[in-house]
Amino acid sequence: MEQVLLGLAALVLSGLAALVLQRAAKLAALVATGGAVLGSAIALVPVLRALTGGEAPSLHAAWSVPYGSLSLELDALSALFAGIVLVLSPLAWIQGVGRLVALEGKRSLGPPLFFQNLLAASMVLVVIARNGVLFLLAWEVMFTASFFLVTFHDDDESVRDAGWTYLVATHLGTAFLFGLFVLLGAGSQSFDFDRLAAAPHTPVATGLAFVFALVGFGTKAGFVPLHSWLPGAYPAAPHHVTAVLSGAMSKMGIYGIARFLTLLGPPPAWWGWVLVGVGLTSGLFGIISALAQKDLKRFLGFSSIENVGVVALGLGVGVIGQATGHPVVAVMGHGGALLHVINHAMMKGLLFLSAGSIADATGTREMEKQGGLLKRMPRTGSAFLVGAVAISALPPLNGFASELLIYLGAAREATLGSTSTAVHGLAVIGALALMGGLAAAAFTRVSGAILLGEPRTDAVGRASEPSLLAGAPIFVLAAACLALGLGAQVVLEAIAPALSLVRASLGFATGPLAYVVVASCALLLLVALLATLRLALLSGRRVEAAGTWDCGYVRPTARIQYTASSFAQPLVELFSGALRTRRSTVLPAGIFPKEASHATETPDALTEEVYRPVFTAIRSALVRLHGLQGGRLQVYVLYIALTLLFLLIFQL
Repeated sequence: MEQVLLGLAALVLSGLAALVLQRAAKLAALVATGGAVLGSAIALVPVLRALTGGEAPSLHAAWSVPYGSLSLELDALSALFAGIVLVLSPLAWIQGVGRLVALEGKRSLGPPLFFQNLLAASMVLVVIARNGVLFLLAWEVMFTASFFLVTFHDDDESVRDAGWTYLVATHLGTAFLFGLFVLLGAGSQSFDFDRLAAAPHTPVATGLAFVFALVGFGTKAGFVPLHSWLPGAYPAAPHHVTAVLSGAMSKMGIYGIARFLTLLGPPPAWWGWVLVGVGLTSGLFGIISALAQKDLKRFLGFSSIENVGVVALGLGVGVIGQATGHPVVAVMGHGGALLHVINHAMMKGLLFLSAGSIADATGTREMEKQGGLLKRMPRTGSAFLVGAVAISALPPLNGFASELLIYLGAAREATLGSTSTAVHGLAVIGALALMGGLAAAAFTRVSGAILLGEPRTDAVGRASEPSLLAGAPIFVLAAACLALGLGAQVVLEAIAPALSLVRASLGFATGPLAYVVVASCALLLLVALLATLRLALLSGRRVEAAGTWDCGYVRPTARIQYTASSFAQPLVELFSGALRTRRSTVLPAGIFPKEASHATETPDALTEEVYRPVFTAIRSALVRLHGLQGGRLQVYVLYIALTLLFLLIFQL
């Protein structure tokens, strides 16, 4: 544990040094980023050892805080999530250091550099904490650091609005976590996790604790309908920070649910049904909403909601397998969920970092204004395509392997003989298939709009590749997506200790993955042979480029191209009842019309039609209470006296 704490100390101290050196922006950035890389490397060694079944280091010391103790432990489950943080965070900070240095003279760079490192350190502390007070403290530090990073560009009104929404949503979720620990610690008089697990609880208490955990942690994960902060916060944050928010911080919510599943005892089946319901709702809502987005980062944000839905589906299948006494279903569900946690961190980190480079090069995140970037940014464009294929769950990349396990778990569940489990398993299979098809359509739309065709603006036409320093993390993550896909069997066996909550042989899961790996290698070999054959056939021939058929237009323009909105229009119309898309149309008039336009906007339907009216009504009600604050000392003394009188009567 000392080595882990040493790594966290390097992260925090280098961030503090950046605050001191903020007048020398380049030096501050070098110190903070170098400290992040060094600290992550130091802590990653014991993390990998614990993940693969080695010693689980721990530290237990007294702490003079009510219900608190300095209890830390790095078991396999904690190591899995800590490893994601320690790999993704330094890659993101390396990619973003040039972006921050470019703001020298415009903004103070000390605070964001400090909060970046503090965010990474606090996330690791969250997953190794084994006391409720310490856990909540680390959770609040994580939120505070991420809040100041989300609101970095606070001169923009939309960023400030996104920050306030994030502030409110996170604290509502934290309130449920307070309730969770109070509920579980009432009987044991301690918030230590081992005491919480050993204390006797009634089925009603554990059921209520599960609901509190689902709401509290689900808010951070971005489950629907607790996701309202996410579509605004992800576009607001700096590009490299968003990669960590989606790839690592949202997984803290998944970790919390997985951890408390191990503390609350044998789960009843209805917990699994609830998780599957949340997964279905989040997955379908997320990818349907993504289809209608024009902002590239907002699109990726809704895609993140879909993927945490996939993880919830896997956890639900696993819980049902545990509850019904079918360990094969349990290991496939939980194994698929945890494998997808790793895969999604790499995929979404790759996509957000690539999207950030594209936005920097073009000056816009609007897909309708981009185009033709595969010619101008071939390395970044190719990396984005790797991420798009992976997150669409297509072989041979990593997204396919984890979703396949959940498919197989649901299929095995459907054959258990019970009508309820059959319906449940078939519903999971159907939902995963629908989500996969919509995800493929959504990423085909985005890839075509931004990478193919011709530039739609002059700025896009002048786009160029980022520096090698900014591009290196993107290529590392692209390689990781391929390696995790081809090595899915090895990865699942490596994280087997994290599946210790399920007593089943991994052979049921690794067997199908072995066939997938063989088929994927065969596919790659076939593609390589065909590419070699093509080169051989063209080696002795002259290859020329010519304009494509222009349909009679003497001078085609970029305006003739399909836009991202026009590509998705049939699917958007199909789901118009859920999306509530706003349309603004100016029809051509007269023989020689001067103007015509058609624009669409698809806000988050739940935010606009549920949360905003509710909070507006609450605000209106609270405004009426302003009269109680008259500014008179005598009235305030009366309030205190009435409160004391009420408490006295209540005590009697």
